[in-house]
Amino acid sequence: AVVANAMASNPSAAYSGVDGKVVIAWSEYSAGTGYNGRAIVGTVSGTSISFGSAVTFNSGQSSYQSLTYDSANSKVVIAYRDEGNSSHGTAIVGTVSGTSISFGSAVVFNSASTSYISAAYDSTNGKVVIVYNDSGNSNYGTAIVGTVSGTSISFGSETVFNAGNTASPKAAFVGSGKIVVTYSDSDNNQYGTAAVGTISGTSISFGSEVVFQSVYASYETIAYDSTNDKVVIAYKNESTNTASAIVGTVSGTSISFGSPTQFNANLYYISAAFVGSGKVVISYRDTGNSNYG
Repeated sequence: AVVANAMASNPSAAYSGVDGKVVIAWSEYSAGTGYNGRAIVGTVSGTSISFGSAVTFNSGQSSYQSLTYDSANSKVVIAYRDEGNSSHGTAIVGTVSGTSISFGSAVVFNSASTSYISAAYDSTNGKVVIVYNDSGNSNYGTAIVGTVSGTSISFGSETVFNAGNTASPKAAFVGSGKIVVTYSDSDNNQYGTAAVGTISGTSISFGSEVVFQSVYASYETIAYDSTNDKVVIAYKNESTNTASAIVGTVSGTSISFGSPTQFNANLYYISAAFVGSGKVVISYRDTGNSNYG
């Protein structure tokens, strides 16, 4: 099913549980204005999906969209870089009604150039956590806690989880008020690294950073297996041009890892999702096989 009859990029999706709908956001090219932020509501029926009408949530150029669903407030939160506003990190709250979605006012969470945005929802504390690369602070890996109220969102203070150049941070909620963030630490040989964050009120603190493999890691993605209470991180090993997955176990404010398992070579753009019964599905572009999905 086609959702955008134009050049589109940076898609992100979330499941709106109360409404039983899928929400997709992306950047859509429009002549004269560039890549506008667009969103749409999908309804699954059997093995097909149908869509309502697309809605613009940002009339300026948008990128790095990341969606999460706030189950306590039955709202979708989209975090993105607003290139029409000096590339500031911005978030907006969406309300699903039937096959349509409406939005409140956009709120800036980082008044500097922001990239590699990833949002997650902590259902224990009822908070949204956004992690990102903060170009206004030496490209440090940074996190911030958001609180949804009505159709708006407010934020606490920013917390640095990696005081170095941080590439592609990804966040996942792992239960008990904990968030795991994974990233490539550019100031430490671009090693694949993870840290555990604990939310308290409107702030978040992190334990020690842990290297999950001492290789140049990229395209990290993270999923939480609630059946086994484990984290699965999939990534590309740029040193050998292969791809692996590794299992992490959270204990308090720390995380430990098993051994990596290679699942493919020559790939890009990895995404992982927990699908129940102790299973995780990994999708990617297989450059070793004609760039097939």
